[in-house]
This record gives sequence, structure tokens and C-alpha cells, in this order.
Amino acid sequence: MTDGERAVAVFTVGYVVAATVWFLVNGNYEFVVYVITMVVLIGLVGASLRFASYPISMLWALSFWGVAHMAGGGVPVDGSVLYNWMVVPVFQTELIQILKYDQVVHAYGFGISAWVLWHLLTHHFPDTRGTWTAFYLPFFGACGLGATNEIIEFIAVLSVPDTNVGGYYNTALDLCFNAAGALIAVILVRRSSG
Repeated sequence: MTDGERAVAVFTVGYVVAATVWFLVNGNYEFVVYVITMVVLIGLVGASLRFASYPISMLWALSFWGVAHMAGGGVPVDGSVLYNWMVVPVFQTELIQILKYDQVVHAYGFGISAWVLWHLLTHHFPDTRGTWTAFYLPFFGACGLGATNEIIEFIAVLSVPDTNVGGYYNTALDLCFNAAGALIAVILVRRSSG
């Protein structure tokens, strides 16, 4: 492990442990499901460090996504949690509220996912660099990971009473923001990779 990778690992493990303790002390068992998911994802990234050659900036971006996620479920705001905080009131009805912290984190996180998928694809198959394949596959792969995230949220709803996940509109908005983040990421990657 390089010094940079070690720094990211220490930071990440530190906030995951702190968040886990916080969730358990406060009886937020819904987020324990997410902590388990994060531990699995951290393990996958850690196990693939040598053959994936992730840039340090990418590892930090992944770690910050985790911080944003843990804060979203653990930081109290106005009698709820940060995930429900309205960052900018762009559009609001009884059923739909845009732009909430949750939506920003979804867009950011699955944008980072698209960037990681692009990196893995072009790292292992350099001939794809600059092709449409190198942009379509990461976009649709990130959307698939976003759908998997919604399945994990559904499992949390079924497993833990009184979750803060939201209903059908929340799921649909999450999927839209996942796709928007992935699209923005592949556009930025395409522009920066020439």
C-alpha cells in the first residue's frame, strides 16, 4: 500500500467506525445495513488496488462519497436527518422535492461510479479508450449500480421498521439523479481524456 492509499484507508476506516458507533448508540439500525454494504465495497476496492491502479484522487472521491452517505443518515437536521435537507428549493410539491441533499449525494456517488467504471474499462482494455464503448458502458454500469443501491434500500425497508428511505417517488428520483450524475461524469471524462 502506498502512503496515499494508506491515508485514504485510515480516513475511511476511521469514519466508518465512528459512524457505526453513532448509529448503534442512537438505535439507527437501518444504517447498519448500509455500513455492512460499505464494508463490502471497501473490501472490494482494497482487494483490487494492485490490479486496478486507482488514482489517489479517485480513492479520495470514493471515500468522500462514503462520508456524505454516513453524514446523510446520521447528522440530525430540523428534526430529521441531513438526507432530507433541502439544499436548494428548485421544485416542490406534496410528493416531489428537488434539490435535496440525498439527490446531490446520489448524483455525486453514481457519477464517481461511472468514473471508476471508465477507469477500470480503459485500464484493462486500453483499445477502448476514446471509443463510445468507454463511455456507454460506464454510464449504463453506474445506472445498474444505482438500481442495485435501490434494491439495498428496499431490503432496509423490509428489514427495519420506520426507515427514512422514502416511497416510490423517492426511488424514482434517486434513479434519475443516479443517471444524471453518471451522465455528467462520462461527459467530463470524455472532455478531459481528449
